[in-house]
This record gives sequence, C-alpha cells and structure tokens, in this order.
Amino acid sequence: MNFDIVPTSPTPIYRQIVEQVHRLVASGQLVPGADLPSVRAVALTHAINPMTVSKAYSLLEAQGVLERRRGLGMLVAATAHNPARPAARQRERMALLEPALQAAAHQTAQLGLSAAEALAGFQRALAQHLDTAAPPDSPAQPPPPPSRAIR
Repeated sequence: MNFDIVPTSPTPIYRQIVEQVHRLVASGQLVPGADLPSVRAVALTHAINPMTVSKAYSLLEAQGVLERRRGLGMLVAATAHNPARPAARQRERMALLEPALQAAAHQTAQLGLSAAEALAGFQRALAQHLDTAAPPDSPAQPPPPPSRAIR
C-alpha cells in the first residue's frame, strides 16, 4: 500500500493520509485486519516527518478506523467496514466524495462554466484517472453518462 501524498497541496499531509485511509476502507480496498505500512516506512517513502504519519495514525485510531497492536503495528479495525450493509457503504462512500464535488461545483460557478461543460471535464478526468489506475489486464471502462443534470 502506498499513499498518494502531495506536499504542495493546501491540505496538510497528515490530513491527506487520514482521508485516503477513510476512502480505502470505505471502498473495501482496505479490509479489517489489513496491515498498514509502519510510520517509519511511510515517512521514508515520502520524505516526510515521522510525527506527521504518527499523528494521522493516532487520529484514525481515535476514530475507530485503525487498531494498534503491540509488535504488529497498525491494522484496520474490525468495526471499520461492514460489507453486509452495501447501502450504508454506498452512502459512506458518497459522503466522502461530497466535499470534492461541492468544491468542483463552486469552482464551476465561479468560472462561469455550464453544467454540461463541467460534467464533460469531470468525465474526461475520471476516464484519464481510470486509464492510469487500471491494471494492464483489465482496461478501464468510460464512465456512464450522468443520470440527471446539475442545477
């Protein structure tokens, strides 16, 4: 597992780690009992202060997303993900995406773009990301057209 950390982002690095772990757990990519890389490993990989990683892990532990196991490091908590409730998982995933969608909608309005232009731009960005994130043996599918217009 590797975090996607952007040092130049206005979002603090510890927050980037926290948000990524939340998304990975919500999507089922991190399952209960899964090991997270050690504080030292993350700090070395990304050339960041170990205290930054420790702060992120501590916040996630306090939120009940991670568990600290002596001698084993950090694990995804057993209560962090419930695959038996797909509707709840879908709501949780959408709730995690909502702030980014709100920010994009706000910027769309500031730039004077139409909903159609913004949706086309989002679909291009999503298709590009899926193309780069898909494993070589499974080509990414283009996103489906939106089901309703943004107002």
